Amino acid sequence: MNITTLTINKVENTLTIQCDDRKEFQLSFEYLRVLSPTLTNKQQAIVSHKKTVKLSTIENVGKHGYRFIFDDQHSAIYSSDYLELLIKEHDQRWQEYLNELKTSGHSREAIINITQI
Repeated sequence: MNITTLTINKVENTLTIQCDDRKEFQLSFEYLRVLSPTLTNKQQAIVSHKKTVKLSTIENVGKHGYRFIFDDQHSAIYSSDYLELLIKEHDQRWQEYLNELKTSGHSREAIINITQI
């Protein structure tokens, strides 16, 4: 997959990924955050309360991929290969995440609502 454009949509809370074959994919900020490549080790605690997380910035890190910086101060480097995997396995990974939340008793909802004025 050869990515040509990444578009942050803060209204819909999605990242649109456009490829050179003109295909377009949308992934939610929450999905990207809870499946961060730095958090894929099954021994780590489940990431919860990220339903309202925002993707603030994307930085190009050359051949390594793209650094995604979220408004909860988390950042990670997402390679093109990892983004392709997240796209291909979206439904399965999302359902596994929802099942883990349910089993653990955690929630997607934010712990506290924060409003900027």
